[in-house]
Formats: sequence, structure tokens, C-alpha cells
Amino acid sequence: MATGRDDSITVPSFAEVLRAPVFLPVFIVATLSTWGDYIARITVAAVVFSWTGSALATAATFAVSLVPSILGRALLSPLCDRVAPRVCLVATHLVRAVLVGVLILVVATTHSLWLVLTLVAVLEFAGGPAVTAGQMLLTDIFPDRRLYARAFGLTTLAAQVNQAVGLAIGGVVVGLIGDTKTLFLDLATFVVGAVILIVVKPPKSLVKPDDSPTANLLGELAQGWRQIRSNRVLTYMLWLSLASALAIAAPEAVALPYAAQHSPSQSWGGLLMAAPILGSVVGLLFIGRLPAERQSALVMRLALLTPLPLLVTIFEPPLAVVWTAWFLSGALQSYMLPLQAAFTLLVPTAMRGRVFGLAGALSVGVTGACFLAAGWVSEHTTPAASVGICAVVTLGVLVLLAARWPKEELAGRVEATFTGEQAGTDRDHGVGRPTEHDGLGDLAGLDAVEEHTPLGVPDTGRSGGIGDSGRLSGG
Repeated sequence: MATGRDDSITVPSFAEVLRAPVFLPVFIVATLSTWGDYIARITVAAVVFSWTGSALATAATFAVSLVPSILGRALLSPLCDRVAPRVCLVATHLVRAVLVGVLILVVATTHSLWLVLTLVAVLEFAGGPAVTAGQMLLTDIFPDRRLYARAFGLTTLAAQVNQAVGLAIGGVVVGLIGDTKTLFLDLATFVVGAVILIVVKPPKSLVKPDDSPTANLLGELAQGWRQIRSNRVLTYMLWLSLASALAIAAPEAVALPYAAQHSPSQSWGGLLMAAPILGSVVGLLFIGRLPAERQSALVMRLALLTPLPLLVTIFEPPLAVVWTAWFLSGALQSYMLPLQAAFTLLVPTAMRGRVFGLAGALSVGVTGACFLAAGWVSEHTTPAASVGICAVVTLGVLVLLAARWPKEELAGRVEATFTGEQAGTDRDHGVGRPTEHDGLGDLAGLDAVEEHTPLGVPDTGRSGGIGDSGRLSGG
């Protein structure tokens, strides 16, 4: 293990994480799914543009996924509390494979824009519970919370890289083999992912369902909200995630118009959009090497620093300076990693589906609203002013949050979680989520998974917040 803050605290290596018997196939499934999602997004956008020649219609293919994704996260994620995470992932992959098959048929035989957009919306909705199920599965694979935190960091880092890979592959493959054949690649990622998850754990275990009374979906969401509101630490962690969204979204929202105003080269738009993403990768690599306790202590400090580099944009310096400032802001956003990891572990096991679904939906919704807000401000001022205004507003809100931030309480919770002082508290607080005996838990050496935390923040991803994996599709 790599040495952390002192000799008594060590940080597991990525190699130790990858040696967990079940983690590698699950990691491969997530990678394939991310590639498939972004290949599909590029392909559908290319299809719509070839049909219509309209930039607005093309943009709609991306925008149409937002609301269904929010609804899917919010309404379907509570099912993860009543169905084992692996089963939920397999079902989600198979359902989405069928939907992609229908999409291929529609693209090959019709030119119906509305039918394509409808199928995309349904596809996004069906993927709603996948992110939550993946997060819950990760906690089962790693009862050692330091290994879990390292695994969470690895999956977050991989999600950023895989987004770029998926977009690059999609753009190249569409040009080489055409849209219909490219969509078959997306279908294949879902099918292969489902098969891997089935093979990894033979479907012979008995799933014990949550024996609490089944509420309607809105009632499940209300339970998730009450769980968050009942705990001060969880509440402030969620507020921090949502409050950060404006500064995180603004650079990407106005990168293209900003670049167009300052350079005749079209390449600068893509470079500026990539700057925060690349920065986040570097930031995740650095913060991931620290012990969980140290990461947690840095959360609010890094959050307060994140908007500051963006203020440089107001002065419209050379594009290289702007790129560097946005890169630095992206690197500082690495506090989202410990924020999300702690939130995940602090939610009671039996409530994770409801809490993650609600928090993820809020995160995606607020992020989408922030993109629109940054664009609206840019239209009425300038792209540079929009980034500066969003940074100032975010900084003001974060200062208010910092004044009431439960630093000591959060530190105590995190320390207790990673030292095992609260081992078994989930059992004492009524674990209702199903476990899979003879399944993934057994393969990972988990005869009985012990959750060490009594509470309840949502996923992962650079521009996403708590409960958000960083992908709209969440497949």
C-alpha cells in the first residue's frame, strides 16, 4: 500500500483494488457501458443531423435525455432497495439492449425524428437505476472501506477517461461503417455486460426482498428525502454538491461561443471544453492518493477554491491562459470524489436506492438548469461575463455553506467508518436491502457484508454531483 498522511494510515493501490475477484469484471462492464452510451449519443446525433441538417434538432438529441434521465433516477432507483444490485444491473442492461434493437430498426427503416427522440428518451429512462445499483454493488464487493474508497476513485477516474474514449470511438466508427452498424456496437455493450454479470455470479442464490411495506414510487422518494433531511451531515453534503454545479457547468456551457469570439480556429472550442475534464483527471489522481480522512478534511477548502480560477475569464486573457485557468478549476473539483464516497457510505444500506435515486435526480436536474442559466447569461452579456458571474455566485453560496459546514461531525463520521468503530450499525438500524448469498459477496469473500455507517450523498463524475455518475445515460 502507498503511505498516506503518516505510517499508521495507508492508501491501497489500484492494483490491490483490481485484484478483488469480482471487481474487475464489474469494472469491465461499466467501461463497456460507458463506451456504448457515448457511441450511441454521437451516432444518434449524426443520424438526426443527416436527416434534418438542423443544429437545433441535433442538440435536441442530447437535451432530450435530460428529463427522462432525471425521472428514471428518481422513480426507478428505489427498486434497488428491493432487488439485489446485480439483478437490477442485468435487467437494466437487457431492457436497454432491446430498446437499442428497436432504435436500430427505426433508424434503418424510417426517417421519423420524433420516433427516434422518443426511443432515446425511453432508453435514458430505463437506465435510471443502473448508477445506483452499481454504487450499491461496489459497497458489497469492498467491505474494507479504504479499499472501497480507492475503488470509488478508480471508477470515477475511469468514467472521465471512458467518456472521452466513447466519444472518440463513436465519431470515428460512424464515419467508417455508418450509423446503423455503429448502433449495433451499443447493443453489443449491453448484451456483453449482462452476460458478464450473469456469469460472474451464477443465478442460484435466493434474494431476500425488503420486508418493509411497499410504498408507491413517490412515497419511496419522500422516504429518501426524509432520510437526508433527518441528518445534518447528509443535508449539507447534498447542498454542497448542488451549490457547486453552476461553476462546474459554466465553462463547458459557453466554451464554444467563447472560443469563436477569440480565435478563428474551431479547435479551441473543443480544447476549452476538454480543459476542466482533463483537470479533473489530474485532480482525482492526486486526491486519490490521500487517506480518506485527509480527503474529507479537504472537501470544503477545495470547494471554495474551485470558482476562483474562473474569475480570470472576466479579463479575457489569451486563450492559453483561459485554458490553464479552466484546467486548474477542474483539478480543484476533485473534492467531489471524497464527497460522493462519504455520502455513499453514510447512507443506511436499506435506504440507499431511494436516497441515491433522489440525490442523483436532483444533481442531474440542477446541473442541466445551470447549463441553461450560464447560456442565458451569455446571450445577454458575453461568454466571459457569464463564466465570471457564475463563479462569483457560486463562491458566494459556498462561503455561506462553509460558515455552517459540519466539519467536526463529518470528520468523526468518516473516521468511524474507516476505522470500523461503527461496525454493524446498519444491522442495528434495520437493513432491508437484499443480499446475495453464494453470489457476488461470496466470490469477493463476503459471507456477510457489514456496513459500518448509520446514515445517508449521491455518483460520480466530474460535472455530476452526489448520486450522479457523470453520465446522463447511467447505463
